[in-house]
Amino acid sequence: MSSAVIVGPDEHDVAEALEEEGFAVTTTAIGNRPALEEAGIHEAEVYVLTDIDQATSITVAHDLNDAVRVVVFADGTLPEFATRQTDLLVDPALLDARAVAEELAREV
Repeated sequence: MSSAVIVGPDEHDVAEALEEEGFAVTTTAIGNRPALEEAGIHEAEVYVLTDIDQATSITVAHDLNDAVRVVVFADGTLPEFATRQTDLLVDPALLDARAVAEELAREV
């Protein structure tokens, strides 16, 4: 079973959509190192960030698991340093959580 870690609020039900696609999902409000480790980032295939203000957590996630696929599912502008480390950047107003989950399930 594939696993995903979600950091930030889940206003668009991305956790539910990923679970429906067969992912084991762990969520945490804060993307600092201890929280990411506790959420299982070491084994996760996918890291979903829903809070642009926590963009530095992308670097932390990659530091802990360089193979993790990073998805930012949020509106707003991602800082340039984080853009380079992000595999997929999706505005929820343009594509819903189910479509993102389906695509991730195909790729993992």
